[in-house]
Amino acid sequence: MEISEVRKRLLQTMDQARRDAAGRRTRADAAASAYEGFLERVATPLFKQVAGVLKAENYPFQVFTPGGGLRLASERVSGDFIDLTLDVSGESPVVLGRTSRARGSHVLTAERPLNPGTAIDQLTDDDVLEFLLTEIRPFVER
Repeated sequence: MEISEVRKRLLQTMDQARRDAAGRRTRADAAASAYEGFLERVATPLFKQVAGVLKAENYPFQVFTPGGGLRLASERVSGDFIDLTLDVSGESPVVLGRTSRARGSHVLTAERPLNPGTAIDQLTDDDVLEFLLTEIRPFVER
């Protein structure tokens, strides 16, 4: 193969990689903005409502808003929590739900996207509630 052909194709690949990275950064910035609005208008109020109901039923949970995230954490076991974060590592950004349960010295962690295929600005309180109802089950069955 001619060096000129190798160089040409390599430069094309490098140029395409730069354009792809710029596109990902643009999508990540737009997703971060949509995620902030989602947290403020939808997820945080619902997490607080769920924490209130849990506390009234003698399951003390508290809501935290660590930098760019949202967490519903048990007041009894520090390793028990459910949280939401923005995941921009894939092709399209998603709201990622993560559950952590401490069992002795073991910690069980599970992650899944919140309503896969739905744009962040289209996520509803129903999406958040369905996620929370599914993930809270192991914490309240004891």
